Amino acid sequence: MLRTVAAAERLPRLRALLVLRDGQPLAEHRFHGGPPLDRPVNIKSASKSVISALVGIAIERGVLGGVDQPVVSVLRQDAPARPDPRLARVTVGNLLSMQAGLERTSGEFYGRWVSRPNWVRFALARPFVDEPGGGMLYSTGNTHLLSAMLTRASGRSTLALAREWLGQPLGITVPPWPADRQGIYFGGNEMRLSPRALARFGELYRLAGSSTAGESCPRRGSSRAGRPGRFRHGAGASMAMAGSSARPRATPSASPGAMVGRWCTCCPTSGSPS
Repeated sequence: MLRTVAAAERLPRLRALLVLRDGQPLAEHRFHGGPPLDRPVNIKSASKSVISALVGIAIERGVLGGVDQPVVSVLRQDAPARPDPRLARVTVGNLLSMQAGLERTSGEFYGRWVSRPNWVRFALARPFVDEPGGGMLYSTGNTHLLSAMLTRASGRSTLALAREWLGQPLGITVPPWPADRQGIYFGGNEMRLSPRALARFGELYRLAGSSTAGESCPRRGSSRAGRPGRFRHGAGASMAMAGSSARPRATPSASPGAMVGRWCTCCPTSGSPS
């Protein structure tokens, strides 16, 4: 562990390192003027994994119908007047696995998307560049659509759901983060959690939905929402958990991450650090 910490400290852009085993800290370090470990920071695209967990809970509680639920069943009012027929086939699961088939809203398309007055409508109006369920197309618009579905189906903001379904059971602070002009909290970017809060979120998945404060993320829901598609890294909408059984199966690692370096890697095998 000392060698790991020393190697981490040599990374000039690294600000914090936390290592836990069985929920107990083995190492907690700040580097290069990093903020206190209890201070919320922008977790960037690791926000997508939090949205995924909320979707899993919503499925278990009946707020959403399941991973096969069509997106337009909830967001029909925001669909184009004359949509591509394939839009009716895009499901919650397609959004989670980044396989909607719609033109991306990330990368070179990101600025054009967030400058629009209605992010949900713009995301739904993207042309199809693949079939629903086809190749992985990383797009923050997908997880923003999930945030919109959570809000419309529950009648409550994604912030309120995150505080009740994750913040309270885990004992973590979930401060407000940016929302679009319609009041939909940004689903997939700009969420704020402290390093310690993100570690507790990782523990939730390592323990298949349990926490020291009680049951939080239903096992079946977290398993289905956390099922990976053909994405290359954990930021692609959910924890990279394998399987669709009643409980997530242990994998070498499960990692929500962000391109600018917010990572929470879980190793659910017995005795391994998380």
